[in-house]
Amino acid sequence: MQRTIGRRSFDFSRQVAVMAVVNRTPDSFYDRGRTFALDAAVRAAEAALDEGADWIDLGGVKAGPGEHVDPAAELRRVLPLLEAVRPETDAVVSVDTFRPQVAHAALAAGADVVNDPTALSEPELADEVAAAGAWLVVTHTAGPPRTRPHRPAYRDVAADVARVLLDRAGEARRRGVRDDHLIVDPGHDLHKNTHQSLEITRRLGELATLGYPLLVALSNKDFIGETLDLPVDQRLEGSLAALVASVLAGANIVRVHDVRASVRAVRMTEAILGWRQPARPRRGLA
Repeated sequence: MQRTIGRRSFDFSRQVAVMAVVNRTPDSFYDRGRTFALDAAVRAAEAALDEGADWIDLGGVKAGPGEHVDPAAELRRVLPLLEAVRPETDAVVSVDTFRPQVAHAALAAGADVVNDPTALSEPELADEVAAAGAWLVVTHTAGPPRTRPHRPAYRDVAADVARVLLDRAGEARRRGVRDDHLIVDPGHDLHKNTHQSLEITRRLGELATLGYPLLVALSNKDFIGETLDLPVDQRLEGSLAALVASVLAGANIVRVHDVRASVRAVRMTEAILGWRQPARPRRGLA
């Protein structure tokens, strides 16, 4: 599980990468447009890096339903932010998009990864990733892009998610994406109800054996809010609990909004697992 992604190297057998979300969207479910302005988005990316993020994920279109954003508008949101962030860090930089033309421009501007939340709804996106020699995140979903689930049904949600992820990873490989440049994401809340997202979390170990680094994007999501009956601005503790459970079950990359708290939770979990030495051990040793 040694991987070099962009300018960073990770040993995913002993290390968890923290991916910080920075969205230039006026209607994000979490930040509600707080980082829509370019200067605010750049400051958010800089703050995430200062707080210990290994990875910055840039988005220009919200995942759920909302206003139509055409590819040109998406690029006007994403590219200036990418061009501002890329020269300032050796952290991994990904762009969250399902559109091949956006992926093409972002990769040309220096993105390391395309984070596709739609299970290759536009398979040509994989062609762009392959041509650039870049990385691709393949995410499970069971419906069209930017739609909400309506009574989603699975015979066995973990097995169905695993089957789709392997199928979509296979499609990416057939289109030229390197096998060791693929990451899989079970897609918490993406065409899944709260019971199904909880089960995916509980059975995450089954997905950690698929042979690809495993990313979880569960920060502040509705399944956490519905489980605890909390609004989106009060889900930090639930998000951290789900994050730690996911790391213990085999997650290699965690996509988060609250970077400082998430980095501390991840690093403590790594130390408990024996992967990381304490930063300053003194008790009983002085």
